[in-house]
Amino acid sequence: MVDGTTRRGFLLRGVLGGGAVTLGLPLLDAFLNDNGTAFAATLGGGRLPVRFGTWFWGCGMIPDRWQPKTVGADYDLPPQLAPIAKVKQHVSVLTGFDVLLDGKGNLPHLSGNTAVRTGAPTDDWLGIRAPTLDVLIADAIGGGSFFRSLELSADGDARTSYSFRDGRSMNSATPSAVEFYRKIFGQDFNDPNKADFKPDPRIMVRRSVLSGVTEQRQALQKRLGASDKARLDQYFTSVREMEGKLALQLQKPPPAEACVVPQEAPAVSGDITDVDRRKNNHRLMAEMLAMALACNQTRVFNMTFSTAASDLRQAGQTTGYHQSTHEELIDRSIGYQPTVDFFATRSMEAWADFVSALAAVKEGDGTLLDNMLVFAHSDVSYAKNHDVLGIPVMLAGKAGGKVKSGLHIQGGGETISRVGLTLQQVMGMPVDSWGLDAMNTKRPVSEILA
Repeated sequence: MVDGTTRRGFLLRGVLGGGAVTLGLPLLDAFLNDNGTAFAATLGGGRLPVRFGTWFWGCGMIPDRWQPKTVGADYDLPPQLAPIAKVKQHVSVLTGFDVLLDGKGNLPHLSGNTAVRTGAPTDDWLGIRAPTLDVLIADAIGGGSFFRSLELSADGDARTSYSFRDGRSMNSATPSAVEFYRKIFGQDFNDPNKADFKPDPRIMVRRSVLSGVTEQRQALQKRLGASDKARLDQYFTSVREMEGKLALQLQKPPPAEACVVPQEAPAVSGDITDVDRRKNNHRLMAEMLAMALACNQTRVFNMTFSTAASDLRQAGQTTGYHQSTHEELIDRSIGYQPTVDFFATRSMEAWADFVSALAAVKEGDGTLLDNMLVFAHSDVSYAKNHDVLGIPVMLAGKAGGKVKSGLHIQGGGETISRVGLTLQQVMGMPVDSWGLDAMNTKRPVSEILA
């Protein structure tokens, strides 16, 4: 029988192998308006789903060379922001939003990063008290796609991830373009534009096996203590996510005009701490991610360009970005650390590449980037001091028309959790406040709202 509706379409509820199953129908033309841009009134109206993602780079910037001096539209581009000139119309720059330590110490590379993402600073990984905002958003919008979220790390290390439910539950990252290609477009990929779709009988068997554990699970949980129940809940959450992936493979995916399966990426060889190799790996991953989003494989992602204590180096040099922030002297003739300036600028080149990859994909009457919101930030502000006041933030995309782009907004020392609250509200979450203790706020950044 047909029972209920979702933003993907109708749900079919029935019985398979003696157990109840739920099967989502594809996004049919009948579900959409005449322009194919919004759900029809029969489904309650509303825009097509909007994606959300984060982009991270380590070691911040040099304020005088990164922060625009003019606010609003047509903001100026200081030297370190110059690389975004080609995508400036898509990017808003937010400066002067602070992490409020509230009496806690500033543990460099951790306190600022966790505060930006969770609304509360911490000086200990195990002291993280709240999920990162991407996890909250994925819980709300990620269930209708094959991957609830995708975590990517351009540094070649699966442990480089800043997405977590708490200090013990990190979402590991995919560390290379080759591995990412195989994860997205490998044997489990269903091309949404392929005409001769046939469900894989092996998947149907696997699904019935996974779905058949419900009674055993309930019986087992009755005999367990609170700690074991918590562990099992986490395990069965993973099982349920796998069931969702398998269920999606039993139906023909909705057509996706922008979806074009790319060729497999070449492996990036050599020392990936080299900034040029890192940018190459990152660019390949960005292009693959754009297609993964266009092909409806996920609605939430996290991309890390460099670690919090950035490991980037120049070819032939032994001293890297992070070490330079501490040890390089300020050149009195120019007034800043030249090596630090170099790496900060190259990081912005990578950000421009990322935004360009998303803006290059045509989707509907606009682009893929128009239908998403990307939140970019670092872990510190002034690279030399590892400060957490005025951590640099950028937004890209229009979130399906909900957000203005191409602005510079000055926060005036207010809490950076205002940004996190705004992101969640834009993504449709029913939250009127966010952040803990001194960082709690009920004020979104209204200047970016359309």
